[in-house]
Amino acid sequence: MNKKIFFVMVSLLSGPIFMCGCAKNKVASPFVDNTHTIQVVDVRSIIEALPTGDRWLRHLNDDLLKFWDMKTATGEPLGNFPTYRCNDGTLYDGNNRCPELEHADPGIVKLDRDYTRAKSRQVFAYGISYHLTGEEKYLVYAKAGGDWLLDNAIDAYGAASWFKDGQPQPLKLQRTSQDMAYAVSGLGFLYYLTHDDKYLSAVIVLKNYIFSTYFDPDWGLLRWVKEANADGDKIDQKELVSQLDQVYGYMLWTTMALPEGKLKQEWLADLQYLAVAMRNQFFSDTYGLYWGAITDMKHRNIADFANKENPHTDFGHSIKTLWLTYRIGLLTEDSSLVNFALPRMQNIIERAYIEETGSWARGFKPGAPNSKSWVRDNNKEWWSLAELDQASATLALVDPTFARVLPQTYDYWFEYMVDHEHGGVWHMVNADDNKPDLSIPKQHSWKNAFHVFEHALVGYLTSQQLHDKQMTLYYAFKQDVVDSEIHPYLFFGEIVAKKHGEAFYSKALAGYIPTTVTFVSLR
Repeated sequence: MNKKIFFVMVSLLSGPIFMCGCAKNKVASPFVDNTHTIQVVDVRSIIEALPTGDRWLRHLNDDLLKFWDMKTATGEPLGNFPTYRCNDGTLYDGNNRCPELEHADPGIVKLDRDYTRAKSRQVFAYGISYHLTGEEKYLVYAKAGGDWLLDNAIDAYGAASWFKDGQPQPLKLQRTSQDMAYAVSGLGFLYYLTHDDKYLSAVIVLKNYIFSTYFDPDWGLLRWVKEANADGDKIDQKELVSQLDQVYGYMLWTTMALPEGKLKQEWLADLQYLAVAMRNQFFSDTYGLYWGAITDMKHRNIADFANKENPHTDFGHSIKTLWLTYRIGLLTEDSSLVNFALPRMQNIIERAYIEETGSWARGFKPGAPNSKSWVRDNNKEWWSLAELDQASATLALVDPTFARVLPQTYDYWFEYMVDHEHGGVWHMVNADDNKPDLSIPKQHSWKNAFHVFEHALVGYLTSQQLHDKQMTLYYAFKQDVVDSEIHPYLFFGEIVAKKHGEAFYSKALAGYIPTTVTFVSLR
């Protein structure tokens, strides 16, 4: 089917534009009522309240890179990025035992480990920094990090999850499929930016290893681990993120950058398979959320009441899964995935948005100890806010009324989530006083630069489109690349200009061609 026709069909099928809080997860709109009248929406005012792409570029340069462009962030040697830094950006050591790392939750801080996923996510972030600014040094940082991963972390058994005393850990079948997915996030993004086959080759090898080793045909899912490990991971775990983070960690934007041919068709089929498997096995229409994990039937509930939680059953993981399912549906022209994702994204956006503060909640929590009545958890976890913004902005490309909440949620992000003194973004902000939880470090094994830089990129692209402005992105191709293989991240767009620049100054970038691409019609 012609893609333009497909997108028109999807627009017509997209349904109501914003919801009220309705029983049984029914989707409704405050702009349409049962008397068959329609309230006209002032879309012009909605768009005028929205920041343009320039605001996102300022955020990138003034807020994010203030923390991530410090010399302490770029590693020794360059590219061997540290997993942990204190909230002021200094490195943790015996003479600088900052309390946020010294007393941190051991689930996110193990100071004797240096994590591959953290390094790879930082490669991704520096790639976005170059992608949005065209500044050569950020591509140098990204390439140095990518080459460090190729030389040290990627092996015949996927990728090391972490290093302890310089040695790769753990044993090969004790590595999680999620950790290995994020090990190549940076390499996949380098391929997207450069079309350098050396990065693609590594991603292909790792992806093939994960799918051939971890896929269980009886489950129809990718396993979490193949052997139990010292961290408590077990072979019977069925985890949403084992599937989800293959898509999110590297596959989606890498697939879009692939040349037409057998490999691309195989990856498209795998993306479609994963989206369907997550839908069929993990989604609960009772709660309108994805289970974070599934084991026996009696634990298939929003909470395992013995342990007080079902990890990853929250707004963030659910909206991210639906957002990617929607994008996969558009990419593969599978309208069943599009039509599944759209109303459920609408549902979560309505439930997660807090009108009083113009911000997002992160999920649900017990209303009282041992209570089976759960209430909305209004605390702010950085990545969840980013995902809810990105999904809302994406829906606004079809229906601009979804942008109604974004000026408020963006303002909240810029004012409260950013550390205005040292740069970067806080892990958690308390809903009661809008102040950061200083007991949690800004940088740790699971919190690197990945989500906040993606948030800036998606914010820039969607805001420019909503204001009917062009989008300018910077690439560095190894060879000339046909227009059909060049996309604005995981979106589609029309290329209106492509210009090659003069050679890079750095010897590390010899052979790469700086290329500026201008897009319109983001969708």
